[in-house]
Amino acid sequence: MKYLILENIRSAYNVGAMFRTADATGVEKIFLIGYTPTPVDRFGRAQAEITKTSLGASEEIGWEHLSETTDLVKKLQAEGVIVVAVEQCPESVTLKEFVVPDKVAYIVGNEVGGVDAETLKIVDTIVDIPMLGKKESLNVSVTAGIVLYHGLV
Repeated sequence: MKYLILENIRSAYNVGAMFRTADATGVEKIFLIGYTPTPVDRFGRAQAEITKTSLGASEEIGWEHLSETTDLVKKLQAEGVIVVAVEQCPESVTLKEFVVPDKVAYIVGNEVGGVDAETLKIVDTIVDIPMLGKKESLNVSVTAGIVLYHGLV
């Protein structure tokens, strides 16, 4: 059982790309938190950017929009799901060291600020992707792809 939680993602293109990758990696459901764009707007219209980059995957994977992350994390944890934030911080372990559990939910955060500090306090673990170049981060959709494929290879 695998879930993906998108916390306050700004770009609809990134959201669409993550839907496509989630479909390819067997994610059961995507949770869209805060101002993360949804595949369908409040008027029931498809979001063109998400439709384009997801290549229809946004119609294949279940999704739910929630205003905040805390209650979702607690609910998933109560169901035995290990909740993992993907973030660079002193408490993180490298993805290479992380053993993927049977029931997992990955949280990726905002393109600028990352996963919210309050969310980091309540997750089960935090993982990071080692960076070997001069840049300190990856695009959020690339990050999600690396983490989601980690348990498959």
